[in-house]
Amino acid sequence: MATSGAEFLERLSSRRRPHLPETLSGTIRLDLHDGGRTEHWYLTVHDQGVDVTRSPDDADLVVRADREVFDRLADGRTEVVQSLMRNEVTVQGEMRLLLALRRIFPGPADARHPRDVARESLGR
Repeated sequence: MATSGAEFLERLSSRRRPHLPETLSGTIRLDLHDGGRTEHWYLTVHDQGVDVTRSPDDADLVVRADREVFDRLADGRTEVVQSLMRNEVTVQGEMRLLLALRRIFPGPADARHPRDVARESLGR
């Protein structure tokens, strides 16, 4: 069953995420549009962790999209930079934090590391 963006964010814990750069810190506000209303999710990135609250406060990066787009991000059917290139999301602020979202949201279920693919093609 697909995970909604809101469910994913509710379960997102502040546990250490070693794939985030150690020096990365900042705030990200995700604005999920659904019909005539908007949900605000506020992510604070620090010490390789992510704290999640609900707040419309100003942030270093603001990402806006329809709920359906965030749902696709949450279950790995799309990636945030791809969505940006397709004009499905709008962003305002520090772009380095947008790249951090790539490491916070899951990737596709069938994704493989390029080195593993290369090893397989070489028969190693």
